[in-house]
Amino acid sequence: MNQVIDMHNICRSYQLGQNQELQVLKSVCFTVEEGEFVAVLGPSGSGKSTLMNIIGCMDNATSGEYHLAGNPVHKMSDRQLTVMRNQKIGFIFQKYHLIPQYSVLQNIIMPLVIRGMSRKKAMAASMDTIAMLGMQDRLHHKPNELSGGQQQRVAIARALVGKPSLLLADEPTGALDSGTGRDVLGLFGELHAKGHTILMITHDLEVASHARRIVRIVDGEMFRDGETPMGKGA
Repeated sequence: MNQVIDMHNICRSYQLGQNQELQVLKSVCFTVEEGEFVAVLGPSGSGKSTLMNIIGCMDNATSGEYHLAGNPVHKMSDRQLTVMRNQKIGFIFQKYHLIPQYSVLQNIIMPLVIRGMSRKKAMAASMDTIAMLGMQDRLHHKPNELSGGQQQRVAIARALVGKPSLLLADEPTGALDSGTGRDVLGLFGELHAKGHTILMITHDLEVASHARRIVRIVDGEMFRDGETPMGKGA
């Protein structure tokens, strides 16, 4: 099995002043195999957002090594990181991050257009994903004409069209009511069954329980589910 995420001794610290440093991540070692559905569970301030930013190639580790789908992220330039974000990662955010003036179709095909694909080819390449998510009859609507659950489906379709190595979901049900949230989590289960690799960042144990594996982050350190910061079984 290939490793999509392979992190060794990842540290991230921020300089607060001339003689003060805040260490947010502490020697994190973390792997995700191809086809896994993993949740990273942690409270506010645990370091999970910083970890997500590094995994998503939006921030750099202070030290350590990170390979994404076999690519040495820790050695990459900003330009190379931009390419990795566009080609290897499909992002799903709590607030959807759809462009309000664009139609559903324009939002979905955007990653392919950014890669240089023509609009016509991008539309053709997106149709299977659009059909799978049941958005065919909403293609010419604007985001503000959709429910929260429909907007999240558009965001998931946009994340999928580029056939990324990793689906990276940040609190994907945080803006949804409980019923719609369960529907979205059920969709993640279907995507996992189709072989997609999913990493979900959340503070909610009930949401995390839909993943097939849970990893906890506490004060910048990571623990397998069932462990405590002291390394003993819970």
